[in-house]
Amino acid sequence: MIFDRLFRRKMSAASPPDALQIGSRSVPLLIVRHPRARRYLLRLRPDGTVIMTIPRRGTISAANDFASRNTDWLEQQFQRLAAQPKTPALWQIGTEILFRGEPVRIESDADGSIRFDTEQLKLPDSSKELRPAIQKHLRLLAAQELPRRVMELAGAHGIQVSRISVRNQKSRWGSCSRRGTISLNWRLIQTPVFVRDYIILHEIAHRRQMNHSDKFWQEVERLCPDYLLAEKWLKQNANLLQYGLK
Repeated sequence: MIFDRLFRRKMSAASPPDALQIGSRSVPLLIVRHPRARRYLLRLRPDGTVIMTIPRRGTISAANDFASRNTDWLEQQFQRLAAQPKTPALWQIGTEILFRGEPVRIESDADGSIRFDTEQLKLPDSSKELRPAIQKHLRLLAAQELPRRVMELAGAHGIQVSRISVRNQKSRWGSCSRRGTISLNWRLIQTPVFVRDYIILHEIAHRRQMNHSDKFWQEVERLCPDYLLAEKWLKQNANLLQYGLK
């Protein structure tokens, strides 16, 4: 885990970064210097912001090292945050959701079926909560489309992938194991094509660099020159994938 490379390029040690890279996502980082703090501290706020407390004589470089040593702990905190009960808005006729990066409205047809964009579902009762049925449909689409796209991109760049899985991941968009298994969050079916491809290329890059070092980010930039635009989109829209637009 390292501080986002964009900020490390543009800011000096006296001007700390405001994002932290955890897996394939960039999360907000707030650095606080506390004169009475005796050690470096990390805390995750309910809104997903990571708070880094630095003692009076501490340095940004040492804070970065401290964050790197606590990767597993931070990931556990994100998993706990994701597991906390939430009250998402109901998905009903008229609700807008994201599909392939665009807001689309759930509508009903005369025959009782529902549709959004090009997709149509036959349901026994369209007056009930529609989220389970629509998400099931989206997961099936993702299971068909995402593995195919992984193989296309991996083949185009001459990278071997041993296995692909599409999962209901709660705290990450994707992952890559040392054995070459790439796992993707089915919700990528809701993102724009350039965001979906970035996440896939991010995980493919781990086949050459199983870390988040400078060499890894150089590989990501080589595979996906506009990856920072995708990171920005993900930060701005992640919650909408879970809860609908209205």
